[in-house]
Amino acid sequence: MSAKKTGGLGRGIDSLISTNFDRSILTDENERVQKLFIKDISPLKNQPRTLFDTNALNELAASIKQYGVLQPLIVSKDGNSFTIIAGERRWRAAQIAGLEKVPAIVRGQKQQEKLEIALIENVQRVDLSPLETAVAVEKLHQDFNLTYNDIAKRLGKASTTINNTVRLLQLPKEALLALQENKITEGHARAILSVKDSPKNQLELLKNILSKHWSVRQAEQYVISLKQGAKTSTQLDKKMASTTPETIKLGNKLKTNVSIKRTARGGRVEIHFKNDDQLKELLDNLNK
Repeated sequence: MSAKKTGGLGRGIDSLISTNFDRSILTDENERVQKLFIKDISPLKNQPRTLFDTNALNELAASIKQYGVLQPLIVSKDGNSFTIIAGERRWRAAQIAGLEKVPAIVRGQKQQEKLEIALIENVQRVDLSPLETAVAVEKLHQDFNLTYNDIAKRLGKASTTINNTVRLLQLPKEALLALQENKITEGHARAILSVKDSPKNQLELLKNILSKHWSVRQAEQYVISLKQGAKTSTQLDKKMASTTPETIKLGNKLKTNVSIKRTARGGRVEIHFKNDDQLKELLDNLNK
C-alpha cells in the first residue's frame, strides 16, 4: 500500500494529544534552530515508519537541492550524537541531495514521548501503512504500558479502529509478508484473519488471492462459503462460481454480497443483507 495523504483526521494536532501531554514539547518560540552534521544524526531506534517510498524520497531530495530543508528536524542529544524524533524523511532525502548539514531543533525527551511524537507526525503527514501502524501501536502497548484505549485517544481514533489494526499482527507470516510488499490490501488481510481458526484455510485463501487476483469481495465470498459448510475444493469452486463480473458490479453498486444462481429455465439473483438497517438501505437504493 502506497502512502497517501490523510483525509479523515481533520481535527488538528491538538486533538491527537491527551491533556496530560506537554504541548510545549511541540511548540516553543524560544527554541533555536541549529545546523547539525548529517553524519552525527541517526534515526530513532523504535521509529514507527520502517518503509520509505523511494520515488517520494527522490522527489523530496530534488526539492531540497533547489530550496533546502525548509522545516527543521526535531532531535534529541545522545552524548556526542543526535537521535531523530521527527523528520526522518527529510534527513534521508537530505542525504540523497548531498547535504552535509541540516537544520534541527534539539529537544530533551523521554523515550515514550519520542515515539509518541514520531507516530503522531507520521499519522498527520505521510500515513503509516496499516502494518507499520500496528507495529508502532503494539510497541507503545508493550514497551510503555499504554492501553489500546489510551493510544486511541492520543491518535484521535476510535478504540475499535486501533484494536482492528493491531489484529493484523495475528496474520500468518506469509500473509504479513504479502501485506508488507503490497501484494494484498488491508481488506484482503481482514478476510484472511476471519478464518484464523484454520491456518490451512488462511494459506489457501492467500494463495487464491495472489494467484487468481481476487478482489476483497471475492475473498470475503470465499470465507462465507467456508462458513456455510463447503469442505472440499470442488464444493468451494461451485460456491465461488457465482462470483462473476456481473455479481461484482451489482454487489459494488448495492454495497453488499450478491449471488447469481443459473438454472435451465433462467435463474435468480440473491441479495444478501446482515440486518434490518442494511435491508432498508438496500430497498432505498433499489427504489431510486
